[in-house]
Amino acid sequence: MNRSMLTASVTMAQLQKKIDTIGHNLANSNTNGYKSRETNFNDLLFQQINNQPNANEEIGRRTPNGIRQGSGAKLSETNLRMEQGSIKSTDRSLDLALKRPNDFFELLVEENGDFTTRYTRDGAFYLSPYDEGEMALVTSNGDFVLGTNGEPIFVPENFKDIKFSESGEVIVTNNDNTEESLGQLQLVQVLRPQLLQATGENQFALPDLEQLNLLDEEVYQVVEGEEGLIQQMALEMSNVDTATEMTELLTAQRSYQFNAKSISIADQMAGLISNLR
Repeated sequence: MNRSMLTASVTMAQLQKKIDTIGHNLANSNTNGYKSRETNFNDLLFQQINNQPNANEEIGRRTPNGIRQGSGAKLSETNLRMEQGSIKSTDRSLDLALKRPNDFFELLVEENGDFTTRYTRDGAFYLSPYDEGEMALVTSNGDFVLGTNGEPIFVPENFKDIKFSESGEVIVTNNDNTEESLGQLQLVQVLRPQLLQATGENQFALPDLEQLNLLDEEVYQVVEGEEGLIQQMALEMSNVDTATEMTELLTAQRSYQFNAKSISIADQMAGLISNLR
């Protein structure tokens, strides 16, 4: 009975992680470009108990001999789902939607006084004053959006209109109706998205590839200004399927309740045995 209580308690702890993951997905169902996660379970080690040592007594038996007593289940992995979210049209010229699943905008983020690279699919950008006469293209958190030259995209303060081509070229129309190209947005295609590490604020980072014995080109590649990759005045919505997540949540809660009930029954049986003594 102690073994059954241990098995149930271990499984309940892992089910709680699944419930937390589903809750995080549901909380971000309206987050631009959010990618949902799914959980997978594996059985823990089990023990084979042979309750009949005499094989002659088992002649004609149709069920397996012995008892397989497990130790519960564990959360083996949490996978990032990269399916394309629906694209919603907006009226903002600084809203950009990526039209290919594994493409990301490249950002320059300041952390503890140092600048580091991050990736996002949230294309809701803004213009922030940077220097006299110019503004920087940034995220809602103020992080710089990078161009193909590895530098932030800067826009003159006095401009009439701004547009982004489908390949990511940034073009402004000045007050005298002349057009000026300000550079190209840096897009990165991640070939192994499961390596992406969530860093918060709807952003991702890559691990130390040298430690993993991986080359950069095995994990990601720079997108070379292809057409049809970006849609202006639109945003990619979250790819969370609310109906599926709610079904998974109910199933996980039922499993949690089942394991909690097994602990209660084991406790009651232990009490009955104690009273018999």
